[in-house]
Amino acid sequence: MNGLSEILESTDAERHATGYVFTEGPLWHPDEFYYFNDIHPGTLYRLTLGETPELIRKTEGGNGMTFDIQGRLIHCEGSGRCVTRTDTDGTVTVLADRFEGGRFNRPNDVICHSDGSLYFTDPAMRIPLTDREQPKPEGEDGVWGGARVYRIAPDGTITAVVSVEYPNGLALSPDERTLYIANTRWTKYVLAVDIDANGVMQHRRIFADLSEGGAPGAPDGVKVDSLGRVYCTGPGGIWVMEPDGRHIGTIRLPEQAVNFTFGGNDLRTLFVTAKTSVYTMRMKTPGQPHPWYQHYQA
Repeated sequence: MNGLSEILESTDAERHATGYVFTEGPLWHPDEFYYFNDIHPGTLYRLTLGETPELIRKTEGGNGMTFDIQGRLIHCEGSGRCVTRTDTDGTVTVLADRFEGGRFNRPNDVICHSDGSLYFTDPAMRIPLTDREQPKPEGEDGVWGGARVYRIAPDGTITAVVSVEYPNGLALSPDERTLYIANTRWTKYVLAVDIDANGVMQHRRIFADLSEGGAPGAPDGVKVDSLGRVYCTGPGGIWVMEPDGRHIGTIRLPEQAVNFTFGGNDLRTLFVTAKTSVYTMRMKTPGQPHPWYQHYQA
């Protein structure tokens, strides 16, 4: 826990549920519960701390989740090769499943911008070459196979933002001018992409190299706290980095951390999906709030 004394309020993780295959996509709802997925059986759960998780519905490989600006649940459904929206009455609608005529590879994670646009990652590695319908851009390394980050504008228009080797988790800086992208395979790093008001890339750079050390874990879930610190799963746990990329320390858990979110009414509870289980820890600094939260009325 070296370097984390100013960040962690609790040093021991509390387990709330276990027995899953591969938990992912944690998301806090201001009605005081969390959503999370068990990817491989394709199940979405709702958990109020202290209670038994409630099965909500079956998904097509449900993974990363967020809310849209109206508070509707947005879901990357990897094996369904699409991004869906679940309305308050439970109706599930496909928001995006194709770009320029071809199906997406395997949508992985999604976040919401305060302007109402959605950004999502679409890695290609786990799709057989014969099934990939997104052509690689000219000059792109052949192994990338059309892996990109996309933007869904408020009017539904889909644009490609940036090509990445294996784009996974996503987060925005507090000023929403920088998009942080976890690259999971080959070289393990966090990419920082500066974007303009329309989501067009202005510059890209390596924010942090997470390849050091032989501990299990890879860049996957990414979040930003209210001070602009970047948190990303990596070898050994959840890496915490200053806004300039300096590694402060690594939060370690009983199992390999896969993804996480800030929750609780003060956004100081770190809710972690760690393969077979879900855990919480208390933080001293709150997370960056979802833009819908400020409009929410119970």
